[in-house]
Parts: sequence; structure tokens; C-alpha cells
Amino acid sequence: MQANGELDNYIRVMDRVCDYIYANLDEELTVDHLSDFAGFSKFHFHRQFSDYLGIGIAKYIQLLRLKRASYRLYFDREAKIIDIALDAKFDYPESFARAFKKAFDQSPTEFRSQPKWLEWNEKYHFGVKKMGKDQKVELVNFAETRIAVFEHRGAPELVNESAAKFIAWRKQTGLSPVSKSQTFGMIYEDPKSVPAEDFRFDICGSVLHEVPDNSHGVLNKVIPQGRCAVIRHHGSHDALDAKVHYLYGQWLPKSGESLRDFPCFFHYQNFFPEVAEHELITDIYLPLN
Repeated sequence: MQANGELDNYIRVMDRVCDYIYANLDEELTVDHLSDFAGFSKFHFHRQFSDYLGIGIAKYIQLLRLKRASYRLYFDREAKIIDIALDAKFDYPESFARAFKKAFDQSPTEFRSQPKWLEWNEKYHFGVKKMGKDQKVELVNFAETRIAVFEHRGAPELVNESAAKFIAWRKQTGLSPVSKSQTFGMIYEDPKSVPAEDFRFDICGSVLHEVPDNSHGVLNKVIPQGRCAVIRHHGSHDALDAKVHYLYGQWLPKSGESLRDFPCFFHYQNFFPEVAEHELITDIYLPLN
């Protein structure tokens, strides 16, 4: 049995390997190279990685590349499938299509037309990584912000479908342009604590004026002024919940602060796939009294 210090170091090394993979998806990522990066024996590294995340390293890398390809297929309709295949490190579109179909039970064309997000999401439930030591949390005064909102109600795995509708509204109306406005996500429940049909998540963009009635279902709301604890998250949105749980479960009990009657919300500083997934920056706000 490893001592706590040794175990913590092991986890840090494996986390660094995962971060390195995210940052270098366009490079040749061999077991030899990654084991050298980790400082582990190449004869055992693939088993160590599989034990840590519950998935083989080659499969993990391919799934991350297919994830990026999935987002491009759905959100960048002008991108050609052959270009997406090449960017995902497949030599031929046919091999890309076979791997995509095997992974998600849909061809790239079928996914672009009507993605099965529920099944897609199941592929990215890797082993849970340890949160680690204390994180940097700042106390700020958040200014009142008027927002346009598309309310997602239902399975969290389908949030991307709602996001696409909100993006369409933004592009069509120009009332909350991405380049000049802030983008928020407001989460009302822990998705693991409520039935899928009861999950609530607001997709939001800042606006200067009230949004008129529209057929898109976009509503007017306000993020109120007030004190907040904020923690910055770097990397995939899949790992946001670890920081949220840290705020609630570790920081809050030790802080002496109390919560305001307003939900936790995210401020997205940039977007995937416009930037690589490891370059995503998201600020998590916890409203305080």
C-alpha cells in the first residue's frame, strides 16, 4: 500500500500525463513517449494508465480526438468531414467513419444531422480523478448583469442541443454577439442528485437591453449584484463538477461564509473547438451573503 505522499505524487503525475495528452492531440502520442514524460517504465505504463482511468491509453487518445471531431461536426457545419477526419489523425475518411461509427453507433453524417448525445456522453465517463490540495478561491463583487436565457430542462447530456438553439438565436438576432458579450451557464442542481427530467441549466448571454418576445424561447433574466466566491477552471468542461464540489464541500465549510439564495453559475471565457479543450477557461461563481 502506497503512503499518502507517494499516492498524491502518483496522482499528480497521472494528471500531468492526461493534461499533456489534451494539450498535444495533434502530435504523435506513443506509449514510449508518454511513459518517458511520466517517468514510468514503458513496460508497465499502459497498465498503470488503464488502472487509473479505466480505459486503455490508445483508446483514450482516440476518444479525445473523436470528441473534438464531434463538436466540429455539430457546431461547424461548414467544415468538410474529410478535413475533420484528417485533423483527428485519420489517414482516410473511411477509417474515421468506421471508428466514429464504432464509438458512437452513428456515422459522422448521421451525428451531424441528429446526434445521440445521451449515448455519446457515456463514452466520456472515465475514472474519477482526485481533486488534490487546496485551490485558489477569490472573493469578488459581481456587478448586476442583464442576460438573455435559453432554459435547458432535461438530461444534462442534452445541454449541447439547447446550446445550439441559443447559438442560432444569437447569430440570427445579433442581440448578444459572442465577440462582444459575456456567456454564462447557470446550474440549479447537481446532475447526480436529481432525475434527468428534473435537471435545470440556463444558457445565457449578456445583453444591453431587454430581449423582445421571440419564437426561439429566449427569455430575459438578471444575474444580481452581490458578493461571490470565484474559482478559475482550466481545461475540459467535463471536469467542472470537481471544482464545484470543492467549493461546496471543502472551501465553504472552512470559509465562515454563507450562501446567497441564487444558483452557482459559470462564466465561459472561451469556447471549444475554437480553442483546444485544454485551453478552455471557465470561472465558477458561488453567490455569497
